[in-house]
Amino acid sequence: MTTKPTTAEPLATKPPTAKRWAWSLLVGTAAISLVGCGTSEAPKKESASAAKLTLTDSRGKKVTLDGPAKRVVGTEWDVVESLVSLGVAPVGAADVKGYKAYDTAAPLPSGVKDIGTRGEPSVDTVAALKPDLIVATNDLSDSAIKQLSKVAPLIVVRAADASRQIDQLTDNVNLIAKATGTEDRARTELAAFRGKIAAGRKELAAAGLKGEKVAFADGWKEGSQVSVRPYVKGSLLTDINTELGLVSPWTMKGDKGYGLAATDVEGLTRIGDAQFLYITNTTDGEDPFADGLKDNAVWKSLPFVKKGDVHRLPDGIWMFGGTASMTQYVDAVVHALTK
Repeated sequence: MTTKPTTAEPLATKPPTAKRWAWSLLVGTAAISLVGCGTSEAPKKESASAAKLTLTDSRGKKVTLDGPAKRVVGTEWDVVESLVSLGVAPVGAADVKGYKAYDTAAPLPSGVKDIGTRGEPSVDTVAALKPDLIVATNDLSDSAIKQLSKVAPLIVVRAADASRQIDQLTDNVNLIAKATGTEDRARTELAAFRGKIAAGRKELAAAGLKGEKVAFADGWKEGSQVSVRPYVKGSLLTDINTELGLVSPWTMKGDKGYGLAATDVEGLTRIGDAQFLYITNTTDGEDPFADGLKDNAVWKSLPFVKKGDVHRLPDGIWMFGGTASMTQYVDAVVHALTK
């Protein structure tokens, strides 16, 4: 990035299912029985109770839905990506324009309403959509969550956990799938994701790259200063790299949520002889590394720069995304290192 991260930034750092079909059959049978008994009061109560779906979200809070949600609003891009990946077209999403630029792995269907920014979604806009579920992350402020909870049932997923990023991603997908009645789709999606990692690991090993040192970072430029954000141990991308059989040369510690650290061009000297990967976006303007540091003596002296082991991965890979983005990332890493 060439400007200080704002839009493309995690907020903390800045067909019916078999169960529904079976229930419809049960209701029909009950209706036939009622013709004989002459009453419908008791079955109506049973129907209302049986259709309820109770979930426990990342806060430990129990949230009850009238059934699998169909009209869903997502307040964060990873949540929106997971909905789309599960075959659920959200009726509303935060910063639609930004999502289209930074998260291309799961394209939004047409007609999705922009509900405002990821940090400050419009409560009125969300209410007008009449959702039966709102999915937020714990990066959203407590006040915003409280206000949105008055509009419709709301579940919160944990945005990131540096102690278990891939497991957390899996938990989030499973919770959203349960809320939307797409558990079968989730199992397929997660299995494909794991299969992609296994295939990538095998391809890299075949290319003699098992144990290869690979550092990932992003950055931005303010004035003449380029700031570098290392994705260290505990970040989602570095955890993916580890699963691919790669080794991170970063020795600094990151934050407890996202596993991100901070340094400058001098800090890149600590990487040593490694491959350097990064993602930026043309919507941000100047490439902070290729352009912002092209005349920097320290940058030009780095081993990976001299060897041509600097790889800009394709735009639109959301670095804090779900299975679709991480599948896209695996493909990009394998291509960059083996081409």
